[in-house]
Amino acid sequence: MKFINKILILSAIVAGVASCAVEAPQEEVKHRPDAAIDAVPGQLLVRFDPHVAEILDKAGLTKSGPAAPMTRSGILSVDEVLDLVDGYSIERVFPADPRSESKAREEGLHLWYVVRFNEDCPVAQVAENLSRLGEVSKVEFNRTLKRASESKAVPLTAEKLRQLTAKTSSSAFNDPLLADQWHLVNNGDLRPTKFVKDADVQVEKAWTELGCYGDPSIIVAVLDEGVDVTHPDLKASMWVNEDEIWRSTEDNDGNGYAGDYHGYNFVQKTGVISTDSKYDSGHGSHVAGVIAATNNNGIGISSIAGGDGSAPGVKIMSCQIFSGMYAGTVLEEVRAIKYAADNGAVILQCSWGYISGAANPYDWTPQYSTDEEWESYNVLERKALDYFIHHAGSPDGVIDGGLAIFAGGNEAAPAASYPGAYPDFVAVAATAGDFTPAVYSNYGPGTTISAPGGDQDYYWEYADDDHWVGEIGCILSTLPLNVSESGYGYMEGTSMACPHVSGVAALGLSYAAKLRRHFTAEEFKALLYETATPIDRYMTGIKQYKKYVADLEGSSPMMSFDMAAFKGGMGHGQVNAYALLKAIEGSGVEMTFPNLYVAAGGQVTADPSMYMDGTSFSVTVADQSVATASVEGGKIIVKGLKTGQTEATVTGSRTDRFVITVRETANGNGWL
Repeated sequence: MKFINKILILSAIVAGVASCAVEAPQEEVKHRPDAAIDAVPGQLLVRFDPHVAEILDKAGLTKSGPAAPMTRSGILSVDEVLDLVDGYSIERVFPADPRSESKAREEGLHLWYVVRFNEDCPVAQVAENLSRLGEVSKVEFNRTLKRASESKAVPLTAEKLRQLTAKTSSSAFNDPLLADQWHLVNNGDLRPTKFVKDADVQVEKAWTELGCYGDPSIIVAVLDEGVDVTHPDLKASMWVNEDEIWRSTEDNDGNGYAGDYHGYNFVQKTGVISTDSKYDSGHGSHVAGVIAATNNNGIGISSIAGGDGSAPGVKIMSCQIFSGMYAGTVLEEVRAIKYAADNGAVILQCSWGYISGAANPYDWTPQYSTDEEWESYNVLERKALDYFIHHAGSPDGVIDGGLAIFAGGNEAAPAASYPGAYPDFVAVAATAGDFTPAVYSNYGPGTTISAPGGDQDYYWEYADDDHWVGEIGCILSTLPLNVSESGYGYMEGTSMACPHVSGVAALGLSYAAKLRRHFTAEEFKALLYETATPIDRYMTGIKQYKKYVADLEGSSPMMSFDMAAFKGGMGHGQVNAYALLKAIEGSGVEMTFPNLYVAAGGQVTADPSMYMDGTSFSVTVADQSVATASVEGGKIIVKGLKTGQTEATVTGSRTDRFVITVRETANGNGWL
């Protein structure tokens, strides 16, 4: 499934509305004028110039957010302009989170605000007004993100589930549907033709030979529809915000979002993740299942990094930016991106994007064609993604920085879609069960890697009592019960290829955690590409398929394309879990116990088992007038006594030296 901006036609303004009447500026504006055609009415995204940052602080504006908007900016010229529109309010795009505010300010994110006003006022006119002000450096329209395809999942019926469950699997896990998950374990025998042995993500050898099944310290943020947090194959894999309270309406941990226990529903501004809106497709749950459905639990499917039944796998953080007919906007998207980084996610799973600029204009509305074009028209989106790739993870953890992984697009266009096509991110093309490109997949410039995405049209020949069963060539994963009575079903697209790459990356980081190896995000991304399975040798001949049309039962005409056009266009090859994990064994640097920072009168907790072997640890502090340390439940508890620094050591399988720094907390006069 592919998501894009869908055009919204603004209502003509009623003549004579004095509060909205503004003279057009004579100078160059700081926004893209023609973008107003798809803008959300009554909203603008504004970046203030850094020289007014102190004014914003003093006015208290930097403490505003979704739950606490303000009606004045404190900047006279801005307030004069916005007094001309009705219902003016202003709030920070990114709510202040004390844990990450210094990083947000370093990136200039504290200067971005959303301005709301009467929807009858022409948004382009208000944008031009604000653009004239020296205190404003950028104005962007808030755009609605919509589905490009209305295709739905093919549910696995209860009867079909019983039939598949009767099969036996010779693989590592006892999950009955694994036998039909060719994208994970492809033995080439699911059907007599059109499947090639090992045309999968090579995860079985990673499980059985390397003993890696996923690690709960690795968090994948799924920016999508909501994930079904109660699904029997997903609930044990959901990330839990230990400082929050389930279904609370209060912001108990002070991160700017109330009740964000498993993530946050940015569309409906609630901590309750939803999957039951009328037009929900189950897309978010399907994506999550590929990455981290619980393995070896005797039910349903297997996943790439969902543990082994005795120990948990990676965790899924649901960042809901779509909800049925309630589509999210750029505002919700960028908030979700920063939220993911601030709350521990190291992989951003994004099965969406804009229509490729190379898409056929007769069938699509092409969007961005170059890096410069996307950058110039999407400054806020770029800044949020930069924040994630630079500030997710930790210099003391498995990965310093984050990975932003996007679907490459489903328009069969000879260029990947943005944002994924931008060099800093990963753009995923889709393949069928024989390494051939899926008939819908984008390819070419911007594409960096491939993965199984399903190809229903390619499997048209498989029929059962004259009924189309092309879904056998699609991706089998989890679905909410309101979408599928069995809780499982099939989908296809670069949307489905994308979580295979996210899952393999998460498994690789889990293995790095097991080996206590540290990587920068760029180093790890390079390994992901270097270890991909070369697939150019399969880009020969003619690929034939039938375009599936509902109710026609495969009676559409035969279609074909020359696979030579895809040679060199499917990125570095197909993602390979086993090869990635083997490469990790000799790469990166050894992790050592980190230096610790603590407030005077406060305490911090650290887990030495993340850095060295052993179950029994001891700790010593050189200057106990500055800080003290103890071991409780295998964790080191450091308490700050007075400002200063002291050396310390921790001993397990080896002895590591580290420094404890005790600092005063903010005194209430600063932005904290």
